[in-house]
Amino acid sequence: MALSLLNDFKPVTSAEWKQKIQVDLKGADYNETLLTSTLEGITIKPFYHLDTFKKLNIPAVTTDFKICQNIKIDSEIDANNKSTDAILKGANSLKFEADKPFNFEELFNNLLQKNCEFQFQFNFLDQDFLLNLSEFLKNETFYFNIDPIGKLAKTGNWFHNFKQDFEILTTLSSKIKKHYLFSVNADLYQNSGANMVQQIAYSLAHANEYLTQFGGEIANQIQFNIAIGSNYFFEISKIRAIRYLYKLITETYNQNTNPQIFAQPSLRNKTIYDYNVNMLRTTTECMSSILGGANTISNISYDAVFHNENDFGDRISRNQLLILKEESYFKNAKEAATNSYYIEEITNQLVEKSLSIFKDIEKSGGFLKQLKEGTIQRKISENTQKEQQLFEENKLILVGTNSFIQEDEKLKNELEKPIFNKKNYKKTSIIPIIPKRLAEIIEQKRLKNEA
Repeated sequence: MALSLLNDFKPVTSAEWKQKIQVDLKGADYNETLLTSTLEGITIKPFYHLDTFKKLNIPAVTTDFKICQNIKIDSEIDANNKSTDAILKGANSLKFEADKPFNFEELFNNLLQKNCEFQFQFNFLDQDFLLNLSEFLKNETFYFNIDPIGKLAKTGNWFHNFKQDFEILTTLSSKIKKHYLFSVNADLYQNSGANMVQQIAYSLAHANEYLTQFGGEIANQIQFNIAIGSNYFFEISKIRAIRYLYKLITETYNQNTNPQIFAQPSLRNKTIYDYNVNMLRTTTECMSSILGGANTISNISYDAVFHNENDFGDRISRNQLLILKEESYFKNAKEAATNSYYIEEITNQLVEKSLSIFKDIEKSGGFLKQLKEGTIQRKISENTQKEQQLFEENKLILVGTNSFIQEDEKLKNELEKPIFNKKNYKKTSIIPIIPKRLAEIIEQKRLKNEA
């Protein structure tokens, strides 16, 4: 007969656990000693219990995550060769970045009908080109990721102007029905220093601008592009919160929507010194993406901050995802976070606080209005300064940069591209949101002092 150890132990309530802890503290205050508060105002407790467990009904992820390779289109032939190699070596999603219209027949030569999805990052908005490309790819799965509001937030300007950008989107949305046309490029908020509650709230308010403009029927044509940081369990919870809240919001438009999420490791915590640590950071960030339920994940190479795109870095970053998926059994782990007391509690708190900010934004006139007024930029800047102060006080650690430093490491001659964002003195419609890495000030000083 099978023995059940659970039957041999009396259930212990959360009150009894807390009482035992307080005895062991020998007079120390429970709240001051064991409760931790984050920048988001979320309280982390020393233990979680079934007594207070509250499970959210988060949309299920029904398919395995896609492994994406980013490819910049400088030459259609070169991009095609890189794409062919990436698919051969395990990628089943490709994300093309383009600064201008390209020869898509040349780019997609021998790439179609290979069970591979195509993502795009267009740094331009050309209606005729996009309609022709959508017709060419009509039998494929593709994501155009068009986001004029994201363009405005990042650069301070529209592609053309508000009226023309939205007229083009209106035309495109009337003709492209079965593919993902819109994007919410929320990675900007994380990379510029917004806290997690802000990231979620701004992402949803950003998406709601498109729903308000084009109607609820486009709810299933919006993809969230998000950046994942190193706060492992919180990042899992962040994705779950976005999935839950987007479904909740789109239900008000009478839509049954399972949100589509494209995730990529953050650049904010990446460093040039002791850069191999970046590989450890991106590994945990990819793990958070999988467990949170991201549909497509594109890793970044360990040297992406200061080296140009290179085959070795691309291979390592792609293989990190392949190892997680095929050798570490994460292929079937997309719902593994469900029913975890801690993760469910953090998700609940993120949902509650993000929804509150989202409602405030909508009451004040919407995301675009706050962006034009500079409110979003100011709120992000305030949190960025708080994080920077924690970093400078060594309360926020980046190994190899402000802790366990290799003093003799020299990198000045290794820099292949600009690594610090310079102020843009071009005329802009609004104040842009500028991405900023935590390590920049220290790195500038070390580079200056290198012999």
